[in-house]
Amino acid sequence: MKNIDLFYYLAKIISMSIRRLSFLLLFFIIISCSNKTPSDTSNTLRLSISGEPPTLDWTLATDSTSFHVITNIMGGLTQFDNNLNPVPAIAKRWVISNNGKRYAFYLRDDVYWTDGVSVTAYDFEYSWKRLLSPDTAAEYAYFLYDINNAQEYNSGKIKDFSLVGIKAIDKHTLIVDLKKPTPYFPSITTFMVTFPLRRDIVERHGSRWTEPENIITNGPFILHKWRHEYKIELRPNKRYYAGKPRVEVIELFMIGETSTALTLYETGGLDIVGIPPIAIPHYKDSPEYKNMPILRNNYYGFNVTMPPFNDVRVRRAFSMAIDRSEFPKILKGGEVPAVSWIPKGMLSYNPDVGLKYNPAEAKRLLKEAGYADGKGFPKVTVVFNTNPENQMIAENLQAQWKRNLSVSVELDNQEWKVYLKRLKTDPPAIFRLGWGADFPDPDNFMNLFTTESGNNNTKWSNKKYDKLIELAAEEMDVEKRLKLYDEAQRILCETDAPIMPLFISSQNVLVKPYVKDFKLNSMDILYLKDVRVER
Repeated sequence: MKNIDLFYYLAKIISMSIRRLSFLLLFFIIISCSNKTPSDTSNTLRLSISGEPPTLDWTLATDSTSFHVITNIMGGLTQFDNNLNPVPAIAKRWVISNNGKRYAFYLRDDVYWTDGVSVTAYDFEYSWKRLLSPDTAAEYAYFLYDINNAQEYNSGKIKDFSLVGIKAIDKHTLIVDLKKPTPYFPSITTFMVTFPLRRDIVERHGSRWTEPENIITNGPFILHKWRHEYKIELRPNKRYYAGKPRVEVIELFMIGETSTALTLYETGGLDIVGIPPIAIPHYKDSPEYKNMPILRNNYYGFNVTMPPFNDVRVRRAFSMAIDRSEFPKILKGGEVPAVSWIPKGMLSYNPDVGLKYNPAEAKRLLKEAGYADGKGFPKVTVVFNTNPENQMIAENLQAQWKRNLSVSVELDNQEWKVYLKRLKTDPPAIFRLGWGADFPDPDNFMNLFTTESGNNNTKWSNKKYDKLIELAAEEMDVEKRLKLYDEAQRILCETDAPIMPLFISSQNVLVKPYVKDFKLNSMDILYLKDVRVER
């Protein structure tokens, strides 16, 4: 067994045994047991991910765990530069028509799949057709709704895909016709659901096409091994058009407990690790500590069809009973309290929108809804995915609702894949989720809660809200666009309140000094192709 395997299982035992002890005691045990034996390969980068990726099918993936892997094995028409501007990738250039409704993407002729077959415009056409197919039931299908007849095809209103504004006219030219000018469309094509796909591979292997022995990719790394529930191993793609990556091996260990991951980092088993809140004060002065705010908001959503949250007064009361200033004190990582939805750092961020902390008004609303002082309030279970930080927030909210509304709620945490399935099949009365930017435009956040969005788990629908988002997406005047988003946010976060925004996230990581050129970014995209390891 390799050293990292020993570290992994030792850390598991340690973290499970002393999970309830203080970090000081944990740190003492780690230091006492430390054995910093180097990896078998000096040019190996070792990181942790939060668990087993639900899928590596980039048409179906919806979560950050899957995205971290897919980002490094695949590429699309465009990619983000260091300033989060979309720049050429597989598309060497694109031309926009005078009316802004037609995009012609011209592909490079030196991009290959890992089996040596050329990447063509037909691979993009097939991928986008599969994303929009009603049979696929992809949650991110709405990402392409700006394209002519894309929504109609996805909803089954039209059956003929040739009527959709997506057409490969030859191997190196993809034509896209939009319903309206969409200035952020090149940013959409950076996102993984728009990546190309090999039809022959998907049809040959069915649901197992993403296994290492079957998958064909085009990115900087290949999926070399996938030991389910334990580790994913990536190796350089020798055919990658932008040149071979600098590391020989990337090991992504599936570690749900942040304390376990920190143990591995301290004992030499990991090179980069996220820090649990309890540990941040200890490491803040370390040269290995890195922090960056990110475009990610966290919220609790309501299933608005389930009593008592089918009553907007109850939803508003729950939101107004939250003192969000408590969250940064708990998490300690530079988080920003949020009552509005669009995150700080993005166009249309407005902290004046949203339901502020007002326990007296919250009590009044709850009384008006028939639950004075919490009397008669039904049993409610708050459901969230298993994670120490999520547990801390849930317990804090549980205490605040008890203190400010005299309402008791129960807590239930579930493993990530199970939790995602629950959200899609039977959304709980209250559930926890977050949303990080797929592209740095407010449409990416506001579109999430439109009626047709596959990621809207609240079952809430408001036609006025939908119209405002549609108008804002095509508005070229910045001031007018800001007003449209302000009005839409007031509906989302104040008037109808199907969600309760909580806080804007921040990255807090430790990076070993021998890891070079690892850069954090405000979209929390895990780019590893330029990273070097110099032990």
